[in-house]
Amino acid sequence: MEILEKIGDAFTAVTGKLERGITSVFGSSNENKIRKFGFVQDKQGNISVVPNSTLARINDLEAEWQKKSDDELMQTTKLFRERLRAGETLTDLLPEAFAAVRESGRRFLKMRHYDVQMVGGWILHNGMIAEMVTGEGKTLVATLATFLNAIAGSVHVITVNDYLALRDMEWMGPIHMELGMTIGAIQSNMGPQERQRNYGCDITYGTSNQFGFDYLRDNMKPTKELQVQGPMDFAIVDEIDNILIDEARTPLIISGPAQDNLEKYPKANTIARQLRVAVDFELKEKEHTCHMTEDGVRRAEELAGVDSFYTAGNMEWPHLLDNALKAHHLYKKDVHYVVERGEIIIVDENTGRKMEGRQWSD
Repeated sequence: MEILEKIGDAFTAVTGKLERGITSVFGSSNENKIRKFGFVQDKQGNISVVPNSTLARINDLEAEWQKKSDDELMQTTKLFRERLRAGETLTDLLPEAFAAVRESGRRFLKMRHYDVQMVGGWILHNGMIAEMVTGEGKTLVATLATFLNAIAGSVHVITVNDYLALRDMEWMGPIHMELGMTIGAIQSNMGPQERQRNYGCDITYGTSNQFGFDYLRDNMKPTKELQVQGPMDFAIVDEIDNILIDEARTPLIISGPAQDNLEKYPKANTIARQLRVAVDFELKEKEHTCHMTEDGVRRAEELAGVDSFYTAGNMEWPHLLDNALKAHHLYKKDVHYVVERGEIIIVDENTGRKMEGRQWSD
């Protein structure tokens, strides 16, 4: 066994050296992509721009865009859309569009995009993931790909909560508005008309939950005029690991209210309080389940005053009692949910964030 482990360690060491050797000669896939755009970083960390590259063209245009007046900048979107209709592509427009956003940021936010941020914008435009540490200006980077793609159609910027959606819209808004774009933000407390108006903007900020539920609701509308979302052409996802992995564990489900006899709920609650753990029901915290035992079912039938739960008219009792037991023994206040303004708001178990408008199934 020890010999096999030594062979395995040796093999790993050799393949590691081989991989590092190939990377040092040809460069990593990531480095090659960035170099293609025109951004090069040597082993000492020195950064340089490749001559005649896309990044070099953007930098060459900076002085030209700085000469433009505010009124000329306001016509940018209109002029770019005319060129797009005339046959140019977004790739053709990219250097000028990025230069325009850089100048708008410098002039109206006092924030000039660095070369490395230009690389990030190009990566987002090409549908790739840009990994950036805190402080590198992810919000500012997103404005580049957002503006470029909003020339061709609507853009959704997806954030993790309502606060960030509104903050980013208000913070980055001047960059887009001074270039002739319209912007909006979707909030959980908005009505259909207000949502429709914000979705009608060139760029719309919002959370993955709001976009997802609006999409589901739109597919239940009887006419197109009642739908709130417009075309979905391009989206930028902030904190993509959280939204596409952590948040994605909870499915988005729309369900109507059940036509139950509400008088049975308080009675089920009273019965559940009288059932004994490990005697009348099994509690499994790891699986997050509560189920009555055979003895528990018989005791519950007596307390409910029915002969059997498994006859017509009584079939919903086991379901109501199991949920009542879950509510008492598995769901803890200020851990799984909070109570605000008389309403129960679920707390996301992965992120700790409050999920307004969400409900547990059953």
